[in-house]
Amino acid sequence: MDFARNKLIYTMPYAIVTGASQGMGKVIAEKLLSEGFSIAVCARNKKKLEELQTRWKEIYPSASIVTYNADLSNKEELAAFADTVLSVFPEIDLLVNNAGNYLPGNLADEPDGLLEKMIGINLYSAYHLTRKILPVMKKKNGGHIFNMCSVASLRAYPNGGAYSISKYALLGFSENLREELQPYSIKVTAICPGATYTPSWEGSGVDPGRIMEAKDVAAMLWSAWLLSPQANVDTIVMRPVKGDL
Repeated sequence: MDFARNKLIYTMPYAIVTGASQGMGKVIAEKLLSEGFSIAVCARNKKKLEELQTRWKEIYPSASIVTYNADLSNKEELAAFADTVLSVFPEIDLLVNNAGNYLPGNLADEPDGLLEKMIGINLYSAYHLTRKILPVMKKKNGGHIFNMCSVASLRAYPNGGAYSISKYALLGFSENLREELQPYSIKVTAICPGATYTPSWEGSGVDPGRIMEAKDVAAMLWSAWLLSPQANVDTIVMRPVKGDL
């Protein structure tokens, strides 16, 4: 596990990245692969996962790469993904809970059921997957969990509705988890990015130069991972240099 922190000891580390078929999850997965990780990724888009599997194996032939088609808002599919990963990887060094979705709305008139949908994918996916992986990380007595929160976790804004509530909850989950895992030397970092250019921004009319790049988020995650074992970054807040949209 100490490959990044001690170049004299090389043991290929293992990471899980959810929601990794595109956007920030894909860029984070590729950053980890480039740094010597074996990775397990999941997403709902099976075709994109198959294409990534083929391309990544060509670029990183020595890495063990697990791709799994799953909707993590479905508890049974989530459990199957976790069981598959744990049957292949001997340990987990890094878990990135990135799976999520954004649907706008105001609380007074957003569609009935939107809150349950946002909580299901943005909070429950991280909660249930983390619980499945924690026994392995506790046994190792180390590791790092990153939860992809949002600036919407920090401040309410118009049309945020159920999405913002779910992201507030994810930040609360991160803070409780951090306190609970301190005795096991497991780090927990909440990443709260503002507007970041991913496929969801395509066709929006927003100039990509106005907002952050996904590789910026990956770079911050990697910087936090590289800290000494006794140091943790609790929360990373990132915004476009010209402010939120």
